[in-house]
Amino acid sequence: MKKRYLFGCLVIGASLFTGCTKNFDKINTDPNQTSSTLINPNFLMSQSQINFSNPGYDQLLFQSMWVQGLAGTEGYYTNGDKYVVGGSFDSYIGETWDECYGAGTLVYEMKNLIKGNAAYSNLDNCGTILLALYEQRVTDAYGDCPYSQAYQAKTGIFAPVFDKQQAIYASMLSQLATATAALDVSKAGPTSDLFFGGDVSKWKKLGYSLMLRCAMRLTKVDAATAQKYAEMAYAGGTMASISDDALAYCDNTNGNGNSDATTLKNNTPDWQQVRWSNTLISFMQSTSDPRIPAVAEISAGTGLTANGAYVPGINTASLQIGMPNGYDLNGGATDISHAPNYPGATPADPTVTGDAPAPLGKYSRPRYAVYVDLNRANFVLTYGESELLLAEAATRGWNTGVAATHYANALAADMAELAQFNTAPAAVVDAGSIATYVAAHPLLPGTALQQINMEYFVETCTSFDFNEAWNNWKRSGYPALVPVVYTGQFTNGSIPRRIQYPSSLGSTDPANLASAVASMGGDTFTTRVYWDK
Repeated sequence: MKKRYLFGCLVIGASLFTGCTKNFDKINTDPNQTSSTLINPNFLMSQSQINFSNPGYDQLLFQSMWVQGLAGTEGYYTNGDKYVVGGSFDSYIGETWDECYGAGTLVYEMKNLIKGNAAYSNLDNCGTILLALYEQRVTDAYGDCPYSQAYQAKTGIFAPVFDKQQAIYASMLSQLATATAALDVSKAGPTSDLFFGGDVSKWKKLGYSLMLRCAMRLTKVDAATAQKYAEMAYAGGTMASISDDALAYCDNTNGNGNSDATTLKNNTPDWQQVRWSNTLISFMQSTSDPRIPAVAEISAGTGLTANGAYVPGINTASLQIGMPNGYDLNGGATDISHAPNYPGATPADPTVTGDAPAPLGKYSRPRYAVYVDLNRANFVLTYGESELLLAEAATRGWNTGVAATHYANALAADMAELAQFNTAPAAVVDAGSIATYVAAHPLLPGTALQQINMEYFVETCTSFDFNEAWNNWKRSGYPALVPVVYTGQFTNGSIPRRIQYPSSLGSTDPANLASAVASMGGDTFTTRVYWDK
């Protein structure tokens, strides 16, 4: 579980400090009357960044398996793998909501503290970019949601209205345009910035790359607006290399260990039963993708005990097998042993007392050295993603450069970026293999959209950004997924395209919730958000 104590410690620290002043009574009359002279607002940025960028169950239980990047047989993964209620379902549906608004609260407070202070103009504009980053994830997951009245509890708004997603996107694009253009590289940047270490030039590239991503979400519903802002982002200057990637390294020593890694490492069923999906691995094998040994491995030993050991496995590319979604270990018709081309269990190790066969032992899991590093990075938005979106925009005839060049840049970047996961690079694809692969896979006009978006799928899954993989699948239709068929599904056999609103809203904001549900045409996992047509 992630630690969220920095803001509280800052407030406590401020109280202790003011208690030593001559104005104790005056300052402590209203505990809400804080300012940037008492709390360094930069610290709120770093806490917000780690909260948002470090999702864990936020994406593993739902999005990772809905998009068939991962597959799982453990019971509480039925929500993602099979679209069947399992585990603490009511809690799970609120994960993305809570993560995004929790991180946004810190940024909003930061912006309040520095409002009107010219010395913090860059920090303020960076905050606007962060709020758009957070809002995009939450509205893409749920649809209409609080935006214009979000974070307003201090002003007495405890039941915010739910804005239409169309209006949210219009506002995000407008605010990104204004804030990104206003960033000034000649002035001081953030001093507690986990993404870029305060480099304002990189923040400008993030702002324009995020603008591009927001614009491309609208390709089906408002192509004119999508083109306008995609071209604006390209002209402004999107990310130019993997050194511009927005990512945040975790710090397990100080209580901010990587949540994905914590989930896989601290819960034996997760480590034994969460595997790369056949959809992903089989596609990568079909193109002889050199990333396979960088990201995938099978257990190094035989038997269930070895399969659950937290040690590196065997990453030989030819041995990797993706697990199909939709199977379990229950012994019935949907038991994994009945899956097509089931490779068989690894037998029990006779030297281990009480060992048993490992039904999933031959299926590929995320590499231990890469993904189960408690200090590893979480990718937020990458140069490779930006180049793929520019390639698609150019393919559509928009003024965003040469599609084939952007695509080639993306392929190379998506492979090289994996080395950034760990402070001591573990997922390394050598430069020669990258160059060979890029040369052998040029962008072809007849299949350009498919090539671009299948690479987007591989990039976002291997970078463990499953929220983005799922959203881009909804937008693009790639990969062409086959829904899982399983008894008791909450979607009647369809892949979820949305998360239901958190159940707590029924008591905290019932009127606005009801209005949003009516406006969207329902509150189901198959109700489509505005841009998903």
